[in-house]
Amino acid sequence: MIATDADTIVAPASGAGLAAIAVIRVSGPNTRGVLEALCSGVPPPRHASLREIGPPMMRLLDRGLVLWFEGPASFTGEDMAELHVHGSRAVISGVVEAILSLPGTRLAAPGEFARRAFENGKLDLTEVEGLADLINAETAAQARQALAQAEGSLRALYEGWRADLLRAQALIEAGLDFADEGDVIADVSAKADPIVARLSAAIARHLSDRSGERLRDGLKVVIAGPPNAGKSSLLNALARREAAIVSEEAGTTRDVIEVHLDLGGVPVMLIDTAGLREAEGKVEAEGIKRALARAGDADLVLWLVDATAPQWDAPPGLAPGKSENGGAAQITVVNKIDLAPEAREGKDGLEVSAKTGEGVGRLVEALAEAAALATESGAGGPLLTRTRHRVELERAHAALERYGDPAIGPEFKAEELRIAAHHLGRLTGRIDVEEVLSAIFAEFCIGK
Repeated sequence: MIATDADTIVAPASGAGLAAIAVIRVSGPNTRGVLEALCSGVPPPRHASLREIGPPMMRLLDRGLVLWFEGPASFTGEDMAELHVHGSRAVISGVVEAILSLPGTRLAAPGEFARRAFENGKLDLTEVEGLADLINAETAAQARQALAQAEGSLRALYEGWRADLLRAQALIEAGLDFADEGDVIADVSAKADPIVARLSAAIARHLSDRSGERLRDGLKVVIAGPPNAGKSSLLNALARREAAIVSEEAGTTRDVIEVHLDLGGVPVMLIDTAGLREAEGKVEAEGIKRALARAGDADLVLWLVDATAPQWDAPPGLAPGKSENGGAAQITVVNKIDLAPEAREGKDGLEVSAKTGEGVGRLVEALAEAAALATESGAGGPLLTRTRHRVELERAHAALERYGDPAIGPEFKAEELRIAAHHLGRLTGRIDVEEVLSAIFAEFCIGK
């Protein structure tokens, strides 16, 4: 547990490297003392004031904008300040060292500002995770999803479910006070059962939609095919750079190669794999094993066919419907059409030449369409985005399913509702979740 009561923490909040402006954050009980010691006093709350920054009677460190946020009306809920200074390493280190020379101050740990915001009731865990995703977003679609979560969309959904669950729990437990009166138990069950049934169905629908997780993690697209079909060449053509070694020698690709793309705002992880054939050595066999494993976990498989020696059918393990996530879609891509333009023989597939670039634009459009479809939700509400959420919701849903067992009595029904409420509470942090806090806040950079 990070100490938050007595320490005043400081850290640069802007990125590393040269920049015009850097932001240094301070939070804690001695923030006012830091400003009085280094900035000639405390400016009006929430007003940017140009100040000389440096210890009195000593050399000037910089001139910059100083902002003062008096707790609890701040991001962390504590007294907090931001110093906007010039972005050189010398200025940043000089200002930070001057702050650390004051009593009661120390460097912040990764995510400690956000953790203080959580512990002071400014954010719940889903909002913290949304904030982390927003900081790490690489595409516009990821940023939109993360921003909605950071502003409380998932919190509102999960807290609404928890309120319904607590209402059903109160009914069942009130009935237990009159367990010897059968008509009372029947009456409270008649009121509680529909609430639980609706809640169970809503959680099941939420769990069935994986579009939010795909958008956060990126759509996994595996390029698979026989040796020398041009998989690495196609990867390079799509990435527009030499990401993979290309050779006429079969079995050149021995390991999995990944390239990240932004297709219409949707992140795509493009994965080149070893050619699928009878392996001629242990290293190649391991590459083929990994290729099959990645293809089995893909959202989309590009089955690459060599137009000069077409192998139209993918191995059974790559057929659509075989992956654990519900079945990868598959697109057949016919490569090397510059060498054999009439090789299709009526077969369906996208024709490309990774060497000349012909047809690659159409393939990119098809990938963008598939990515948009895979990350499109028909639910119209907040989407599940993390494995942690899925695990807690699956456990809550399992408890609600057990509640519906007609063979169990009201005492066991009440216990199942308590279990479900516990897991819903863990989603937002309403229940003690100390064991997951360090993992969540460690995702943040220092200064956030």
